[in-house]
Amino acid sequence: MPLDYVLSLADLGANLTTVGGKGASLVRLVAAGLPVPGGFHVTTAAYQDFVDANFLQADILAAVAPADPAQPVTLDAAASKIGERFRQATMPPAVASAIARAYANLGGEPAVAVRSSATAEDLPELSFAGQQETYLNIRGQEAVLKAVQKCWAGLWTARAIGYRAQHGIEHAAVRLAVVVQRLVDAESAGVLFTANPVTGQRDQAVVTAAWGLGESIVGGLVTPDVVNVQKADGRIIGRETADKQVMTVHSEDGTREQPTPDHLRRAPVLDDDAVAELVRLGRQIEQLCGGPMDIEWARAQGKFAILQARPITALPEPEVPIPAEWPLPGKGPFFRGSIVDFLPDPVSPLFATLGRDRYNAGEERLMEWFIGDKNARMTWLDIINGYAYISMRLSLGAWLRILLALTRLSRLIRTATARWREEAVPQYRSAVARWQSRDLSESPGADLLDGVREIYDAAINHLTSLQSGLLGAAGGAEAIYTTVYDRLIRRPGDPASVALVLGYESAPIQAERALYDLARWVGGRAGLADYVQSRPTRPLVAELAGQEAPPIVDAAAWRDLQVRWQTYLER
Repeated sequence: MPLDYVLSLADLGANLTTVGGKGASLVRLVAAGLPVPGGFHVTTAAYQDFVDANFLQADILAAVAPADPAQPVTLDAAASKIGERFRQATMPPAVASAIARAYANLGGEPAVAVRSSATAEDLPELSFAGQQETYLNIRGQEAVLKAVQKCWAGLWTARAIGYRAQHGIEHAAVRLAVVVQRLVDAESAGVLFTANPVTGQRDQAVVTAAWGLGESIVGGLVTPDVVNVQKADGRIIGRETADKQVMTVHSEDGTREQPTPDHLRRAPVLDDDAVAELVRLGRQIEQLCGGPMDIEWARAQGKFAILQARPITALPEPEVPIPAEWPLPGKGPFFRGSIVDFLPDPVSPLFATLGRDRYNAGEERLMEWFIGDKNARMTWLDIINGYAYISMRLSLGAWLRILLALTRLSRLIRTATARWREEAVPQYRSAVARWQSRDLSESPGADLLDGVREIYDAAINHLTSLQSGLLGAAGGAEAIYTTVYDRLIRRPGDPASVALVLGYESAPIQAERALYDLARWVGGRAGLADYVQSRPTRPLVAELAGQEAPPIVDAAAWRDLQVRWQTYLER
């Protein structure tokens, strides 16, 4: 009997490749002495021998080749074809014998839970929760073998096929292991999150709990109790006790739902001490696995059992309390304008250091050119509570030097266009082209940092050349025009001055109008418009850059849209 068809849950040699994500997680938990129900792994080698013995692989790959997540009917068709082949297949005798012996070693014919464990599941960046099958209250050798074979077929449900395709996971590379565990005769069950999945707070845990087996929670059949807990000390900081109208219980051939007894419906499933005990187990699991975890648990006769644990995916960044105080780096004044108009959100730590310094260095260069004193710059970029602000902190001496230099203002404006066209733009283009031509993967980290500084300096030089001449002249002209218009020309009922200024054919106005025209063109083609509106942005942009038209869209209209879209981007 090949030894690698089954492994003990405690086998330290088991890993993601041999026992899948769920199985590998259980190995760590068992080795750490956590309360995991006993059982065994049916390894991926058993699955592979089953597939090979029944010549399934070629049929599987042929069935999934046309499957498209954007077209659910193709996923259903692939799953139906593969499911039929699995139902017709027979388990190799050596595999069946290994599973039967491992089940017999549990003693008698105990009720077990048979759970799928794929090699591409429970990864930190992806959640495969609910993708594969679980069978509860399975009793007897034949029933266990049938459940294992059903789990294998569950690797190829429409949902699982679509999820892998959507996330670029090769169908040919996935394998399925199965975890067989003694079934916990649960009085209550639920899920423990070792971080708050709603707010992202890592110092909180959230417990959901319902009576009976946990399938009522997983299947969305019951609204569970929800308990928010301070993770460090187990202190309850919030509790919602639900009206739990149904519960999942064992039946002769699996599980069933039944009404929750009246005296339990509105009663808390776990008291404070039990919640604190569960959270202590969660902290141990989190420390063992190295990050926030989603843990399924059950409780029988006052004792907790850990059924599985997976990383929490898509955990939001923790909410940051709104600061009560805003300590200022000087007297100011501080305002949001100029470059800060492009920074509406809190800035990154890298910008708060490198970006801020390069902007301020650019301002120093401008003032040194203008009045010969870089220390007399008029504005600084400051970071206050994570947000960027422009500040003006000029000494009396600096003000005097600037006032004396105003005689050069006309020169500053006259030379602005030449400085922008002949110095700033060529410098920026040169820096960008130089770094675009380099293989960044082969560049040392120090060189990359130098490149960031070089491009940043060129960009800031470009910005200050506009600010010091073109934008200043334009802003001043607009201010004079607005004053004259409002005081001497405007009559009741006339538009505000800004309405006349915005009519100018500037590049931003042209860009907005071109995009609007493109949208109107798409809107006039019903099938194309429906498809564009139904697709998320990233997949749609990727499809527009591809070679093939989506099957449900008119090919000629799609090619026309691709040309128009590319023309817009290039312009």
